[in-house]
Amino acid sequence: MKSKIFFILPTLFAGGAERIISFVSQNLDKEKFDVTLIVIGRENESKFEVTGIPVIFLNKSRVLNGVFEVSILIAKQKPQVVVSCIAHLNIMMGLISVFVSDPIYVGRQAGVPGTPVNYNKPRKKKKSLIKLFFNYEKFGLKQLDHYICQSADMKQNLMNTSGIKDEFITIINNPVTQTNIIKNTTTNTNKIKKYITVGRLSEAKGYVRILKVLSRLSFPFQYTIIGEGTYYDTIIKEVTKLGLKDNVIFIDYTANVSKYLVDNDMFLQGSFSEGFPNALLESCAVGTPVIAFNAPGGTKEIVEDQVNGFLVEDEDEFLKRLNDERQWDPKEIRESVYRKFNKNKIINDYENFFIKLLN
Repeated sequence: MKSKIFFILPTLFAGGAERIISFVSQNLDKEKFDVTLIVIGRENESKFEVTGIPVIFLNKSRVLNGVFEVSILIAKQKPQVVVSCIAHLNIMMGLISVFVSDPIYVGRQAGVPGTPVNYNKPRKKKKSLIKLFFNYEKFGLKQLDHYICQSADMKQNLMNTSGIKDEFITIINNPVTQTNIIKNTTTNTNKIKKYITVGRLSEAKGYVRILKVLSRLSFPFQYTIIGEGTYYDTIIKEVTKLGLKDNVIFIDYTANVSKYLVDNDMFLQGSFSEGFPNALLESCAVGTPVIAFNAPGGTKEIVEDQVNGFLVEDEDEFLKRLNDERQWDPKEIRESVYRKFNKNKIINDYENFFIKLLN
């Protein structure tokens, strides 16, 4: 008899969590698992095509608006396991589990919670009667039966901030999902160095500190940023302030990220924290080396210093590595991540997790 599993996402926007969960849900062994993907957001806003499994769109504008319908679906269809992803949805599912308690509820953490957002100045904590008398977020999260974290740092942070015990947390890394393209060489025959970053435009992604380092370069370069987000105006202001308008290219969305990664010399990551950086992983998978700040999360589990890129501690070291003229081996870069994070291994990890959970 097949095990019935629900995967629940807030949206199918162009995000790392959405891409990974949609990939996993489609690729579990259909002889063993009966999988349904539930998306609370609108179908016409989806960036990922999901085939081979049922997909239910609730077409809601907010996660909170989907509480009733999600509860009814779980009560009627009686899945054995419900997997949610992203913090606010995990909290909601924990609260639902109090009233619809039959399934095993699993929350997949998509980031490193408890990490400060504003890195330049302290931010006053907002107080509310709800948080003073009843910490609903922590309560909701602790109602889940099990948790999936993408990295050791994420697991430790979850234990420290929420008091979740080690035995209820499983680490499953993100997979390399695309392996059909690789660089021919990392030698740039042009005089202009080409750099790229792919990710949500937010303060946490550290675009400003990357731009500040790039402004110190003494050679011609081009920097491509692929992503959407509320931090766009701030990034544009910094580009103008630093005199980089002729160097920086913005692309809001593309379904062909791999092609851009192949066409650039290095992937740059400025993040102050990362759950498990999918774009950085994908860059290594196509043979493009990376420079990343050593930040909390899964970055250090991917970057092998001087094998597939550089892990740096500060902006001066970042600049030093940008000036490094070494030649990279695309095949070696690719193999460094493929042996640890290939899709067959990660899908097998998920299948074994569910089998163990249900036994």
